Amino acid sequence: MKKVLASVGIGNASVDTVLPSATVTPGETIDAEVNVSGGSAEQEVGAIRFELETRYATEEGYDDADIDRFTLTDDLTIPPDHEETRSVSIDVPYGTPVTLGNVDVWVETELDIDWAVDPEDKDHLEVKPTPRLQAVFDAMEDLGFSFRSAECEADPYDRYGSGNRFVQEFEFRPQSGPFRGELDEVELVARENADELTLFVEIDRRGGLLSEMAETDESKTSLTIRDPDAATIRDDLERVLEQYA
Repeated sequence: MKKVLASVGIGNASVDTVLPSATVTPGETIDAEVNVSGGSAEQEVGAIRFELETRYATEEGYDDADIDRFTLTDDLTIPPDHEETRSVSIDVPYGTPVTLGNVDVWVETELDIDWAVDPEDKDHLEVKPTPRLQAVFDAMEDLGFSFRSAECEADPYDRYGSGNRFVQEFEFRPQSGPFRGELDEVELVARENADELTLFVEIDRRGGLLSEMAETDESKTSLTIRDPDAATIRDDLERVLEQYA
């Protein structure tokens, strides 16, 4: 009877991932602990799985996406009332979105149990910008732009080469400085690895109704950033924006 009840989640085994901090940065590795507690009956666990997930906007609404996933162990037997702790290292990929605006990122831990409700644990993360991306934000602010929004959006054709089903877009609007009155907004998409950050820039100029309808007021370009120096990035961004203002 205990096994029957466990199969529907009553008296089931449980899992809890304990992170050293909920604040992370893409490119780093987190050393965490996984606490597994046995239920009222012995259970066979096919695997302990981890998924790093986010949510992105589609034409139909929102969908969840795996940023990364891996398995800690396979074929584990959990006796009744058994307690054990396992160490795990979780890599935070460079493609992990920054949790600004309407962006949510979490780690989901799951016990894979046949013929049962899979126990799971969800831990939400605060994802900070990398030094390069933070330098981009600082440079945009120095140029008179204010941050307006951040959103993960569907990218089914992988236009930016991220390898994911989505990209994160950052939208800025000029509030002061040389581009106020010249540009409506600037959208940025960052693709980063250990060596460099490729910044895709979409520039929306201030134009009339006809140019907006024909989308002739929009231009796209990109630049590569290796050194997280805000002053250098500011100069590079200013040159790019002046070309299309």
